[in-house]
Amino acid sequence: MKYDAIIIGAGHNGLVCAAYLAKSGKKVCVVERRSVLGGSAVTEEIFPGCKVSRAAYVNSLFRPEIIQDLKLKQYGLEFLSRRPASFSPFPNHQYLILGNGLDEDQREIAKFSAKDADRYPKYETMLNSIVQYVEPLWKKPPPSPTSKKLSDLWELASLGMKTRRSGNELIQKMVEMFTLSAGDLLDRWFESDELKATLATDGVIGAMAGPYTPGTAYVLLHHVFGETNGMRGVWAYVRGGMGALSDSIASACRDLGVEILLESGVDKISINKRATGIILSDSRELSAKCVISSADPHVTFLRLLDESVLPSDFRDKIDQMDFKSATAKMNLHLSELPDFTALPGKNAEIQHHGTIHLSPTMDFVEQAYDDAKYGRPSSHPMIEATIPSTVDDTLAPKGEHVMGIFCQYAPYNLKEGNWDSEKTIFANRIIDDFTEYAPNFRNSIIDYELLTPPDIEKIFGLTGGNIFHGAMTPHQLFFMRPALGWADHRTPIKGLYLCGSGSHPGGGVTGAPGRNAAEMVLRDIR
Repeated sequence: MKYDAIIIGAGHNGLVCAAYLAKSGKKVCVVERRSVLGGSAVTEEIFPGCKVSRAAYVNSLFRPEIIQDLKLKQYGLEFLSRRPASFSPFPNHQYLILGNGLDEDQREIAKFSAKDADRYPKYETMLNSIVQYVEPLWKKPPPSPTSKKLSDLWELASLGMKTRRSGNELIQKMVEMFTLSAGDLLDRWFESDELKATLATDGVIGAMAGPYTPGTAYVLLHHVFGETNGMRGVWAYVRGGMGALSDSIASACRDLGVEILLESGVDKISINKRATGIILSDSRELSAKCVISSADPHVTFLRLLDESVLPSDFRDKIDQMDFKSATAKMNLHLSELPDFTALPGKNAEIQHHGTIHLSPTMDFVEQAYDDAKYGRPSSHPMIEATIPSTVDDTLAPKGEHVMGIFCQYAPYNLKEGNWDSEKTIFANRIIDDFTEYAPNFRNSIIDYELLTPPDIEKIFGLTGGNIFHGAMTPHQLFFMRPALGWADHRTPIKGLYLCGSGSHPGGGVTGAPGRNAAEMVLRDIR
């Protein structure tokens, strides 16, 4: 059987791309290596009776236009808003809660700095003004500055005029956002370490970078783009876990006639002057007018293709992409909720609903990065935890809970030893540090798993364990993602496209790369 398009990988972007193509009448097949679909947006029962968002864990960035176009709420997609958004306890038993509304946020911040409380609304306004400028650029492939196409030249000219009309102040702020570190940016706005350390986590999560590494300010901005149920900047849980998002897209795909093949890993992309199909790991061959990969650029171009079929300069650019990661994911099954010294209580209350930040100062986060920079797991890692079962009662048995912890820093390559010997040590370090803030925590753990970057690479197929399909630094964004001249989801091989987070606009559970790629494919195939 010959398809119009074969999509490699049933992650959320691959499924979004498939749905849009099928909606336009194309015959589409999606192949997935694992026995469960969703890629990193997946729910798995790794503990008996528990539904665990094993990798990605919260949503805000998924594009509302995709939800509307594919009618995903009709397929069961439901977002559960978190209020408040975050809880940051500190060693002196104080705490900071954000996300209860601007007035309440200011009152919380004023506990640490009246000046910061006064400036916080201006900071939020600044971020939103940049988002309003940049967000439309997510909705289509960026123009290439090296292109001679009239369409690209027109897009570049339009972008230039839009930038000029933005005014000097906004241009200044945008340049700062794309070049500064998260730490330097926050230092310009605030004086309170407690506030800065809480906000800085969004600038380094998923990155092999510290809060004072240039370029991390954009990663901080990247996390502000989203919305939940029409409310800007609100992060949410997905009822049923992150896999429920992927399942809703897959249901839409199936109703549109998309064929989804699980346990069907790809061994090779077939090339005969152009992409003609794929060869699966069990030697089956599938043919198509085009092949679209939602795998990362390293996997797509350096593992699934013969070296000879790619131009050497393009291959070199992909080989030089930064896929370093220092993020570990710990999933836990708990018998009871953490009882924080700073805000006691084991019933589900405000300190349990949102993201829990255990990163008391900027120096703390920077020192955690320093360990990783020299090939060591952090002696005191930065911890970002969520307990979605406090909002979603479908995830765990009554009275029990599931928790997810994103922690940094856990370098992929260790200078001494290996992850086989260091994994339990690092897990105990995370548990010990959390227990310092919530004394009942260690004894509440029924079971846990720790996924190091090599584990994330092996399970989810993410090179280097990088959750964004490549670092989200300025030299790998916009018209540079994945390589200059190839940011429109096309590749040097005719009929081969990229639709994953390694293409524009980048990482996170957005669906935007899949939607944009589908648009380009539909322009090319008839």
